[in-house]
Amino acid sequence: MQVEFREYNQFDLWIWLEFSTVPSPAEKQYVEEVFDSWFFLGKLGGFNAENLQVQETGLELSYMDYDEDAAESSLMALMHNMADFEYEGTWGRCWIDLGTTDAIALDILINALKQLSKEFVNIERLLIGGKNEDWPIPEKRESPSDYDDN
Repeated sequence: MQVEFREYNQFDLWIWLEFSTVPSPAEKQYVEEVFDSWFFLGKLGGFNAENLQVQETGLELSYMDYDEDAAESSLMALMHNMADFEYEGTWGRCWIDLGTTDAIALDILINALKQLSKEFVNIERLLIGGKNEDWPIPEKRESPSDYDDN
């Protein structure tokens, strides 16, 4: 799976997937479950790079002291909104407002989609941001409610 970054606005971001064939209903379900799970974790603040205490500790985690005060004092990193996934031919896309979530969220999504592509759904390309010449995006929306909130 090839990953490309284009013009990036975390508050108005389109994510595009190009499949090798038109995805089946089961393949669409896999993709949508990845995005829904990812968004739900983001909505709960799961991608807060300011509080990565376990990651920063290293390999020896036995009896690790977790600093609750440090966790509480970190800034919130919450995703705000995501539209339903859409499909057209061999393309799929999703609009998302990443809000204040940290960039680690994109790494986690890329990692999950790479594995999904190896195991279940052949994804040729992942485009993050920008426009897709094959499938125009709607002009500026009137309000955030123009997209469904999951």
